[in-house]
Amino acid sequence: MSGGAAAGGVVGKGGPKSFLLGVLAWVVGLVFFFPVFWMVVNGFKTEEEAAADPSLIFDPTMEQYDEVTAETTGLLGFGEAFSNSLWAVAISTFFVMLMAVPAAYALSIRPVAKWRDVLFFFISTKFLPIVAAILPLWIIARDLDLLNTRLLLIVLYTAMNLPLAIWMLRSFFSEVPRELIEAAQIDGASIRGQITSVILPIVAPGLAATALLCVIFAWNEYFLAVQLNNAGGETVPIWVTGNVSTRGNFLAKLSAASTLATLPVVLAGWIAQKRMIRGLAMGAIK
Repeated sequence: MSGGAAAGGVVGKGGPKSFLLGVLAWVVGLVFFFPVFWMVVNGFKTEEEAAADPSLIFDPTMEQYDEVTAETTGLLGFGEAFSNSLWAVAISTFFVMLMAVPAAYALSIRPVAKWRDVLFFFISTKFLPIVAAILPLWIIARDLDLLNTRLLLIVLYTAMNLPLAIWMLRSFFSEVPRELIEAAQIDGASIRGQITSVILPIVAPGLAATALLCVIFAWNEYFLAVQLNNAGGETVPIWVTGNVSTRGNFLAKLSAASTLATLPVVLAGWIAQKRMIRGLAMGAIK
């Protein structure tokens, strides 16, 4: 009886507060999710239905998706823009992780001299507004004959995401128990062996979280792509803006294009959601 009463008291004490916090979290989540939901819904409407009063009662149609994938907006169609984005994002993320892992190891497991200054240098590269550097970047790209190429985007996206990846991975690597690394050293494991057999399996959720954030930032990047790669090498964000017309408000068509543009990132996040949540939570509880 006393045990049941105590349990009931604990539940009663924390119940209403937890319930209200849960309701508040759901309300906030739905408020942020509603614009995305409405965008998806409008993509299955006709232009007349999308422009009329908001309603969830309509006959779904794939007309807008057929139109945006069949026609060419700007210089390229959806297939070419999707291919440009896919190659640039995938290859740049691969190189970011390839360089960020040893850098994070050097800054956390075996700190180099003045490692705090090194970290500050990495993050200081994000202080300069990209608009202030666009002219020198354009001149360099022109002189190297890289304008409107995937290679240029790969280089820029790698440089853009590398500081963030190093900062994140260093925090994840710092959570690896030193005893495990010392045991691997006693067993004769090389630095490469320590990283591949001990460290990476432990920080795998952190790797997934870091890689996914790099994918999101690179996939959604617009300014560099439109300034340096808008002729023959446009990416999905540029393709989406190509569906904006001065001839009128094509809300349904733009909603369909935006849904197609966000779908790959949503799928990547859904596939990696468990590892991403674990990775972002690493170090939160000691």
